Amino acid sequence: MKQNLAHIALVVADYDEAIAFYTQKLGFTLVEDTIMSETKRWVRVSPQGSEGCQLLLAKAATDEQRSRVGNQTGGRVFLFLYTDDFERDYANLLAQNIKIVRPPSDEEYGKVCVFEDLYGNLWDLIEIKNEKK
Repeated sequence: MKQNLAHIALVVADYDEAIAFYTQKLGFTLVEDTIMSETKRWVRVSPQGSEGCQLLLAKAATDEQRSRVGNQTGGRVFLFLYTDDFERDYANLLAQNIKIVRPPSDEEYGKVCVFEDLYGNLWDLIEIKNEKK
C-alpha cells in the first residue's frame, strides 16, 4: 500500500491577497489557480523545490469558515516549513516584515523560530541539524 498527503486546506479571507503573501513574501510557487465558479477557485501553492504536500488556499464561504481564518488550530503552531538554509529564510521573514512570534532558538533537532502568516496562523521555520547542504 502507498499513500501520501497531497494538500492541506488553509482557510483564507481572499484568494489574491493569500496568493500574494505566499508567493511574494514567502517565495512559494503558485502551482495552480483554476476558476471553479464565480466564487470558488482551486488555488495551490508550494514551497520552492518542494515535491511534497501543497497548501490549498480555500476562501472562507460561510460565517463559520470566516471565523476560522487565521486560527484553524486554536492558537497552536499549524504548519511546519523545513528549510535547507535557516539564516537565508529567517532574513527573508525579517525583510518582508513578517511577524516573528518566537525568535530563533537552537533545539536538539535543529534551529527553529515561530512566525505568523498574513492571517495570524502560526508557522515553525525549521532547519534540521546536519541537513544543511
